[in-house]
Amino acid sequence: MKPLIIVLLALALQGCFLTKVVTVPLRVGGAIISIVPVVGNVADAAIDTTADAIDLVPL
Repeated sequence: MKPLIIVLLALALQGCFLTKVVTVPLRVGGAIISIVPVVGNVADAAIDTTADAIDLVPL
């Protein structure tokens, strides 16, 4: 039973799923920061650009 669980976890934690685990919190944080006047939109744009770059990583 344990080897089956390990194989299923390995399949789930690869590629696109793994990058989404990293980028979704970044995007949510950027959306929250964008509320801050003046610097919020600039910070959100920088975070969004970083998240886009992470999404392009070929895993």
